[in-house]
Amino acid sequence: MKNFFKNLALSAAMLFSLSSYGQVENILKHLHNPNDNGIMVTAHRGDWRNAPENSLQAYKLAIEMGVDVIEVDLNKTSDGVIVIMHDETIDRTTDGKGKPSDYTLAQLKKFHLRNGIGVITKHTIPTLEEVMELAKGKVLVNLDKSLPYYNEAYQVLKKTGTLQQAIFKTDLPYQDVRVKYPVILDSITFMPVVYLDKPTAKQIINEYQKEIKPVAFELIFHKDTSGVLSDNAFIKKHGAKIWINSLWPSLNGGHNDDLAVDESNTKDSWDWLIAHGATMIQTDRPKELLNYLRKRSLHQ
Repeated sequence: MKNFFKNLALSAAMLFSLSSYGQVENILKHLHNPNDNGIMVTAHRGDWRNAPENSLQAYKLAIEMGVDVIEVDLNKTSDGVIVIMHDETIDRTTDGKGKPSDYTLAQLKKFHLRNGIGVITKHTIPTLEEVMELAKGKVLVNLDKSLPYYNEAYQVLKKTGTLQQAIFKTDLPYQDVRVKYPVILDSITFMPVVYLDKPTAKQIINEYQKEIKPVAFELIFHKDTSGVLSDNAFIKKHGAKIWINSLWPSLNGGHNDDLAVDESNTKDSWDWLIAHGATMIQTDRPKELLNYLRKRSLHQ
């Protein structure tokens, strides 16, 4: 009888693992399918309205919510461990002071994260390895602020078996990235960040498409009058997704989350982004965006 329950538990664990991997495989199919009409959703710093930003709990809640991608911000400790921390210091988000690089991982783990209203919680600063183990088989991970740490992050992804789940990014032109990371650039999923207000925006996109055909382009714009937005077919014809941030007005020409949620104006926010080519949206309102998309059969 003891062996029966042991085998039953093992079988259940195996089934859960297989279903998790099926989950991320389905997301990857959407990511690499240029003909997919659905919209992929990224939770910015996880579900930070219900847990401390960039905490394992915030990412867990976002995954359970059904997002396709979680966003993490990379930093590094004094003993070389990649951790998740958006700011240059830990002052705002923890009960500690200073930079992550002022501490070893063991020292950094003694501090606790604050929630959205500043209350100290039981949650600690996670490592990239911990986040990838949580995300394994379930969701993609957008590596923000990652350019200085490509090599270290790459090793973590290889160790955890999650390389295909990570999206590397930078706003540098192609040649600069090629010089900085000549080897791993060809073995990672890569997304250039392009500022459309710059006159060289289309040139940067074309160069990337000529050289490596990125899986997506993250487009940032203070003004919404760019010709790239009105005529984006040249991006999609090479199979690339268009990632737009709905976080705050300066990233999207004023077509942001709060307009959709606080003012109930999706026409000038999420509707507008999708009409102008967005196939991936990074949001601070993942629950509301998912509900909006599902009602329109644009997300499972």
